[in-house]
Amino acid sequence: MGRTQPEMNPNFQQILQMSQQVQARLSQLQTELGQKTVSCSSGGGMVTATADGRGKLRAIKIDPEVAGGGDVEMLEELVLAAVSAAQERAAKLYEEEMKKLSGGFNLPFQLPEF
Repeated sequence: MGRTQPEMNPNFQQILQMSQQVQARLSQLQTELGQKTVSCSSGGGMVTATADGRGKLRAIKIDPEVAGGGDVEMLEELVLAAVSAAQERAAKLYEEEMKKLSGGFNLPFQLPEF
């Protein structure tokens, strides 16, 4: 008599399929977030920072009037403020997209941080 392979529990198969779908969607979402951008400015628009949806800084724009003034310390503070704001906005975008992915449910695993 040959041994038969045990059948998988249908619920386990559904969970496995669902986790594979979530992993595929998560990978797709990571790609999409890398293509989205958020921008924030400080100093009334004198400095603007742009980050992608994963939080990577993509661009810094500095008004020439700021750079020509010679106040490097002020310029540094403005750049820091703009970058921080862009990264915060990118983190919020990431959280919103992850909530959409999970459908508002608490998942039994930790979603990756960016």
